[in-house]
Amino acid sequence: MTGTPRPLVVLGAGGFARETVQLVRRHAAVGPAGESYAVAGFLDDDPRRLGTLVDGTPVLGPCADAHDHAERGAALLVCVGNPTDPTSRARLVARLGLPDAAYATVVHPLASVSPDSTLGAGTVLHAGVVLTAAVEVGRHVAVMPHVVLTHDDVVGDSATFAAGVRLAGGVVVEDAAYLGSGALVREGRRIGAGALVGMGSVVLRDVPAGETWAGSPARPLRSAVPASAPALLLEERP
Repeated sequence: MTGTPRPLVVLGAGGFARETVQLVRRHAAVGPAGESYAVAGFLDDDPRRLGTLVDGTPVLGPCADAHDHAERGAALLVCVGNPTDPTSRARLVARLGLPDAAYATVVHPLASVSPDSTLGAGTVLHAGVVLTAAVEVGRHVAVMPHVVLTHDDVVGDSATFAAGVRLAGGVVVEDAAYLGSGALVREGRRIGAGALVGMGSVVLRDVPAGETWAGSPARPLRSAVPASAPALLLEERP
């Protein structure tokens, strides 16, 4: 642990945000270099949450207040996002326009990150995550428990990996893609920007940007599928 814990403000108060707060509360020294954080509260744009407690943590204000907290020295984590709107985290980060230094990077003590792998600012790795060799993970990436990213995988900014995702070697996951629980991706494939991969899917071909694929082997969903189907095929929103 290095020095006094830095206050941490988490943007969003949904499932992923709550899980990350519990991670930090249980293991204060969670930065890649042993940085420690103390949770100060949530920021959330739902006016019904303002002034309430979520799992005992106060909702301090809307997300626009992030600038004020950053100016006072707090670290930020953007923890919004769900499979029905996989680009929401990227849009919020762009709207805030803050430098990387404003953001925390959080790694659970039971995650395994090889010395030659890299993590971008604002990324969160939960328990049991493994980065085996020369994995590049971008900024503001959400990685749920027991995800395995193997050699030479490249992950773009604001991607989301639900629990139990497995990538073979040399996979590229572009910005703001969302991979549902238990999805498997063959070596050398590419998951396009903003694409959704259904839970339990086996991806053997490249998934184009913005498309929703599901099944084993994974295929694009037909346009006749009801709009509610992606939420059923993919994991519950974080």
